[in-house]
Amino acid sequence: MRDDVALSFDGAEPFRGQRPRAPAGQMAGGQGPMGRNGASVLPFMPFDLGAPSSGNVAPPSGRLSYGGGSGNGFGAFEDELPLLEELGINIPQIMRRTITVLNPFRVNPDLHEDADLSGPIIFCVLFGVCQLLAGKLHFGVILGWTTLASLFLYMVFNLLAGKNGSLDLYRCVSLVGYCLIPMVLFSALSIFVPGRGLVKLIMAAVTVLWCTRSCTSLMAVLVPHADEHKVLVAYPCGLIYMAFSLLVVF
Repeated sequence: MRDDVALSFDGAEPFRGQRPRAPAGQMAGGQGPMGRNGASVLPFMPFDLGAPSSGNVAPPSGRLSYGGGSGNGFGAFEDELPLLEELGINIPQIMRRTITVLNPFRVNPDLHEDADLSGPIIFCVLFGVCQLLAGKLHFGVILGWTTLASLFLYMVFNLLAGKNGSLDLYRCVSLVGYCLIPMVLFSALSIFVPGRGLVKLIMAAVTVLWCTRSCTSLMAVLVPHADEHKVLVAYPCGLIYMAFSLLVVF
């Protein structure tokens, strides 16, 4: 019985000799090369995209750049304009125009040579916020009345001036919006004045005169041939700002 077992092992020996042997320096089973101490030595593959690998991979031809071809990464955005300047919103210019409108006795028309809509939109929103603090939701009414008031003043002036009428709607909206600043102050102060007494009515009358004077003074200087119809233009301007004052009082 032992001889048979021995013969069976001896017969399997030729098959063992046919198994391919692992080359020197490589573990059995193809696990990779081995070092001098028998430890496995695996090739290192770097995962850094900016550095070339140690294999046969060619290095990248250039660095990634965003916003330009300078190759400095995000440094190209330093040459971009600020967001407010790209949108056409000049905060220092709006502040200077606000100060000159707040002075009812001396209006500087040079600051209003270039009309814009960013300032009027800001003041309309502030007017709506003051009304909201007083418990009145008038955002849509304020924007709608500003648009209708600008159209009304544009049509009235051009009808009065006839062929000499050169007031464009864009400048008209800008003037009406900037001269709304005293009305915004009146709306903010009216929060602390309770009721609809005589004090609030006097404040409303003064504010209407203030807004009307500022609007007519600016229009008489900025618009050609407007000085001839200054008194007539003051009437629709007074009606416009009187309607805004009714929102605050009532």
